[in-house]
Amino acid sequence: MPHVITEKCLGEQYASCVAVCPVDCFHAGTYKNEPFMVIDPLTCIDCGLCVPECPVGAIVPKIDIDPEYTKINADLAPQFMNNPKVTPRDTSEAPHKGHHKKV
Repeated sequence: MPHVITEKCLGEQYASCVAVCPVDCFHAGTYKNEPFMVIDPLTCIDCGLCVPECPVGAIVPKIDIDPEYTKINADLAPQFMNNPKVTPRDTSEAPHKGHHKKV
């Protein structure tokens, strides 16, 4: 069961998760006119290394926690797959959106 990136990442894109992923399952792109990351469910090995790396708590460990974003990740992964890799933001930087509190 792969991990899922939720709406909390929308507009944030810290990308600190990318550096710890052993299988390169993270892809960046634009969703709803904002920067967003997705996890490719066909590549994710469910290792969990990414979860503590996300400063806004946008990664959930089970697809049934957020079925809507599970589908969004699966649908966008093929579209984002060939996009350029994103440079991680400093995790000490405050979230761009006030409702995305750091965890």
